[in-house]
Amino acid sequence: MSGCLETERYLKSCQTEFWQGVFRAELDYLTRHLEGSEDILSVGCGPAIIESGLSERGFRVTGLDVSRETLNCAPDQIRKVVARAEDMPFPESSFDAVIYIASLQFIENYRKAIEKTARVLRPDGKIIAMLLNPESVFFRDRIRNIGSYVRKIRHKDINEIERRIAEKFQVQTEYFLGVKGGNIFESRDAADAALYIIRGRRKVAKTGEDAR
Repeated sequence: MSGCLETERYLKSCQTEFWQGVFRAELDYLTRHLEGSEDILSVGCGPAIIESGLSERGFRVTGLDVSRETLNCAPDQIRKVVARAEDMPFPESSFDAVIYIASLQFIENYRKAIEKTARVLRPDGKIIAMLLNPESVFFRDRIRNIGSYVRKIRHKDINEIERRIAEKFQVQTEYFLGVKGGNIFESRDAADAALYIIRGRRKVAKTGEDAR
């Protein structure tokens, strides 16, 4: 119950104008780049704020998280699965897209999570990983705050994460979501952009003549 109360406090804090603006920007970005996909898996979804928006826009969303208490606070229209990202309990080719909304860097063995992601995706399936950008003013401000969730980050090397994802996916990258002084604006500048986004299409293993 305490976990759910903590989540409820988090949800209340998310009602500020600033965080609502962040969520709208992320939701619009995901909607645009998930076009053509139907079944979406969100890994490390927490209380599924943005996932709820995706569901309202017509996507079938499954939320995976290690915390049962947190998932209990997620909306009912989201399919909820309690499990570690490294142990995704889904058959092969279950989803059209897998998304990580500022969650991949907090997963202990993110390399295994990426491998599992490729397995549960359908051929030509998509990955979208929204990573916190350590070069940004937003990140540096949050990491200095002793109560910030950002201090729990496990993996700051976004280039290494990109290399790992590129082993399984054809990738494109961009900086996104300028944040400075509580203001949100469009930016592709590494100093201003709170997020570094890796988008990819699953590589299909070659066989027969193509493998030689």
